[in-house]
Amino acid sequence: MLERIWSGWRAAYVGGDRPDDHGSSSPFTQLLESGASDEDTHIVHRSRHVFAIMNLFPYSSGHLLVVPYREVPDLSDLDADETTDLWTTVTAGVAAVRAAYSPQGLNVGLNLGRPAGGSIPSHLHAHVVPRWTGDSNFMSSVANTQTLPEALDASAARIRAAWPA
Repeated sequence: MLERIWSGWRAAYVGGDRPDDHGSSSPFTQLLESGASDEDTHIVHRSRHVFAIMNLFPYSSGHLLVVPYREVPDLSDLDADETTDLWTTVTAGVAAVRAAYSPQGLNVGLNLGRPAGGSIPSHLHAHVVPRWTGDSNFMSSVANTQTLPEALDASAARIRAAWPA
């Protein structure tokens, strides 16, 4: 029999009205235009067309995002050079996460559009998420709490140090 645990707090997220729904620039673009340092913004790598940044709302320690500089909503909006750079950087990000965290597995993926889970649907980004057996537990459903064993600054430093040359 299928058991369900309801996370009612997600209703606000699913039905919520977001600033990027109305044409303003994405949080990624705002961050890039802020003039803040890579250390302050948790950017761990920059390449010609994309950058890698720690997720501010990680599923697990080491959760990395690879984001094009150009704000586009879909893979089909990238040109050939951006597409190549995106996947080259995702591949390097996977290597860095493996070297820094030794996860038992990884999730790599994109959420294209809000119904697919995209929290910032106007600005394409790829997730690189280290995973371990049993890393998901009841805390997020029962207590609206996520337990992470490491601060974001420490995660960013580990990924930077492990980034392939």
